Amino acid sequence: MKILAIDDQQLVLLPLQKRLVELGYEVKIETNSSKGLELYDSFNPDLVIVDINMPGVSGLDVVKYIRETKHSLTPIMVLSGNTQDDIITEGFDLGINDYMKKPLSLNEISARVKRLIGAPTVQNIVTKSNVMIQERCVGVVIPCYNEEERLLSDEFISYIDKNSGYHLCFVNDGSKDKTLEVLQDLQKGREDFITIYDCEKNGGKAEAVRLGMLHMAKKEDLDYIGFLDADLSTDLADFDDLVKTIQTSEFKIVSGSRIARMGANITKESARKIISLTINFIIRKILKMDFKDTQCGAKIFHKDVIEIAFSEKFVTQWIFDVEIFKRMSIHFGLKEAKAMLCEQPLKRWIHADGSKLSMKDSVKIVGQLGQIAWVYRGKRKSVIPTSTVLKVA
Repeated sequence: MKILAIDDQQLVLLPLQKRLVELGYEVKIETNSSKGLELYDSFNPDLVIVDINMPGVSGLDVVKYIRETKHSLTPIMVLSGNTQDDIITEGFDLGINDYMKKPLSLNEISARVKRLIGAPTVQNIVTKSNVMIQERCVGVVIPCYNEEERLLSDEFISYIDKNSGYHLCFVNDGSKDKTLEVLQDLQKGREDFITIYDCEKNGGKAEAVRLGMLHMAKKEDLDYIGFLDADLSTDLADFDDLVKTIQTSEFKIVSGSRIARMGANITKESARKIISLTINFIIRKILKMDFKDTQCGAKIFHKDVIEIAFSEKFVTQWIFDVEIFKRMSIHFGLKEAKAMLCEQPLKRWIHADGSKLSMKDSVKIVGQLGQIAWVYRGKRKSVIPTSTVLKVA
């Protein structure tokens, strides 16, 4: 029994294909909807699963082609994050057989497929899946420098295996230990979900993050791109909360905040905490924004501001986050930039042993803040290129 699945986001299609193949179906996938129509003609599927919001030929166009142009009764299931009543109604008027709203578990999708076209003659025995098909795809950049001993490989693998829609990009920042080998082992068998960006020389965290963000911005199927510390001081579940916020709002950047509050597990060294309070006071004066914590290593960005935030090299190594917010305020104006930025308290943040930022470095940050204030003084919107700003369909 043959199934054709068409969706412009590969991260959605891959776990779906894997699950249906495990159940005994013959499955072909296509991210280009125009090519999907050609594949329909040659593959002659018993079922078509299609997304609605796709560039060029939309999901409804695919339905019209099958029903009106080909006059075919091939069962059609829509799997989409679009919840508009008029779109859903139009889909059924055109002749779809089922409409599934993302996010949705692979278990439910499998059950609906069996209900619609039946089970394969030869059924494989497979365990229930706890994987969810998400309605958004997210890239996460993780800078790594000498992380051989600290990299929590099992946590990363477990998360992407259970949560579709995530693509991790580990940036090896010229590590002198076996970090690259650890990353290569982590990537094996998951090349579609894990990328390694290898820098021959150590350029510092700021440059590692910048290169990783620009690299991931080239992937067309990603809606949002963020960065996260390799030691998982902020865990992936908390990071996903940042993603949910940017997905359901008009914010362009959502930044994690290590604000101590009721019900949150936030731990810092006492001396580091005092220095952080001093630094944050200076940062608020420079940015003219009431940020409680700019330096948390967990942030998520809408794809269309990546070029604005990361196109130019950063002036500083440790406090490039401040430069990002400064670039946003220069490009959009302070008032508009404030409306685009959200600071979201984390549920958990633990200071990890072996941090690359020493107390001596923390003191140097004060000088780097002065450097930022000097370099960005009087700059206007024209300083940051606008011609290459990414457009998101």
